Amino acid sequence: MVDLALKGGAVSVSKPSDRVDVLKRLRLNDLVFRILTRSAAIAVLIILGGIIISLVHGAWPALAKFGFGFLVSDTWNPVTEKFGAVAPIYGTLVTSAVAMVIAVPVGLFIAIFLTELCPMWLRRPIGIAIELLAGIPSIIYGMWGFFVLGPFLADTFQPFMIRICEGVPVLSTIFAGPPSYLSLFNASLVLAIMVLPFITAISVDVFKTVPPVLKEAAYGVGCTTWEVVRNVVIPYTRVGVLGGVMLALGRALGETMAVTFIIGNAFRVSGSIFAPGTTISAAIASEFAESDGLHQS
Repeated sequence: MVDLALKGGAVSVSKPSDRVDVLKRLRLNDLVFRILTRSAAIAVLIILGGIIISLVHGAWPALAKFGFGFLVSDTWNPVTEKFGAVAPIYGTLVTSAVAMVIAVPVGLFIAIFLTELCPMWLRRPIGIAIELLAGIPSIIYGMWGFFVLGPFLADTFQPFMIRICEGVPVLSTIFAGPPSYLSLFNASLVLAIMVLPFITAISVDVFKTVPPVLKEAAYGVGCTTWEVVRNVVIPYTRVGVLGGVMLALGRALGETMAVTFIIGNAFRVSGSIFAPGTTISAAIASEFAESDGLHQS
């Protein structure tokens, strides 16, 4: 009897020819596995390419008529068929940037607390609460932003910021009035809450991959918890943290229904984040059903 050791155990063969058959079968299994995994990866590229081609095909009438001017014009008039994308692009960038400025530090601080400072009995409840935020439908976030957050911001927070920033260069423009229930800032806050679970959950997972010996060595030479996090945990996991941030940014850029509820859907560019605006996805959601021809393109 000849025992052929495998990862899943040992296969007993009675003669060399049987061993050759086993090796052939293993090579065949490995080849099939490689083909399947490679096909899955290639399928993603094919699907992405198909989406890009279909979008370019559908948008070609608008590209042919407006050209590069579509990206620099702020006119949006379906009646006269004059369109410009500056306002939706501006709103998308501003809301996503403000949301990430709020969500990234908060998410990282929560992840650091859960992995380094939080008592064991409290980690699971907080972790579950954070993950439940990701399961709430986006339209619920939009309704909450419209009925609860919007009035609070317009009646309390926005007048306060307008008052204290009045006369201050730059800030007086960014936080200019009048207060509004529907604004870029309202949408940004809701987006920050929506992307927070992605940043926190991924950061917690990658922070747990840090070898304990590295942290123990840092504590052994007298480092504080902050120094261990800054000099050991974050450098070791920066690629994973960056991946979580990029995933959250993608969610912020593409969010539709929640933003449509609370951003105001105004096709204009304003220096104030308290002014109504729109985003690319909100503009599509609010006008696609009534669009046709060049407007749809």
